[in-house]
Amino acid sequence: MEIIGYIASIFIGISLGLIGGGGSILTVPVLVYLFGESAEVSTAYSLFIVGTTALVGGIRNATMGNVNYKTAVVFTIPAFIAVYLTRAYLVPAIPSEIATIGSFTLTKDIAIMVFFALVMLAASISMIRNKRKDGESDEDPQPQYNIPAIIAEGTVVGVLTGIVGAGGGFLIIPALVLFAKLPMKKAVGTSLLIIAAKSLIGFIGDVQRPDLYIDWTLLLTVTTIAVAGIFIGIYLTKFIDGKKLKKGFGWFVLVMAIYIILKQVL
Repeated sequence: MEIIGYIASIFIGISLGLIGGGGSILTVPVLVYLFGESAEVSTAYSLFIVGTTALVGGIRNATMGNVNYKTAVVFTIPAFIAVYLTRAYLVPAIPSEIATIGSFTLTKDIAIMVFFALVMLAASISMIRNKRKDGESDEDPQPQYNIPAIIAEGTVVGVLTGIVGAGGGFLIIPALVLFAKLPMKKAVGTSLLIIAAKSLIGFIGDVQRPDLYIDWTLLLTVTTIAVAGIFIGIYLTKFIDGKKLKKGFGWFVLVMAIYIILKQVL
């Protein structure tokens, strides 16, 4: 299973390189079901793996001129404050056993995985639906900022990232297009830098916890493979229609979400 896990790890980076998101949706299930890590530990590892991989992709996009730094800063500040506080204080405060209904006990790990699956459902719907109008262009218009909306979205994404270890690209990219009026290419590149900043800040909150053991060998190995994957993903964007790929990946995520819910609850 570990060998399959290492093979699957490369698709974390490929996903981020191709569509600017989706990496964390693969990372947590890979760590839980293929490497046998707990849900809580997996969400922590996911922050580091996705954060590092997205950073590499973000830097690569920056060299190509596909990053809007002002938007990245406005979005990232509330996001990383929210994710740090969530990982350092909110997640540790969740009890190991939340509730018992008959013979079923809702544990912390089950609750995290079910919530993660619900996030996956929302992500899959966002990916499958194509809200972009045919007349829209990838050209770089003059950005127009709805700063209060960007800050609010950044805070929400930060809390979400902290709870489930998800980068939140499926929320960030629409926010950048709608509220900052960025073209799609710049939205993807800017999203990667935002994901990197808030994910790595969130992981710092985990490192500070004395009760959380980190297997650095596993973590760095998976991260290295995922980083290799993002270069493959960026290269493949020259040949693959990103919109069609995103829709197909959305259906895969939908199936995975249903599987996780059934596995955890039943």
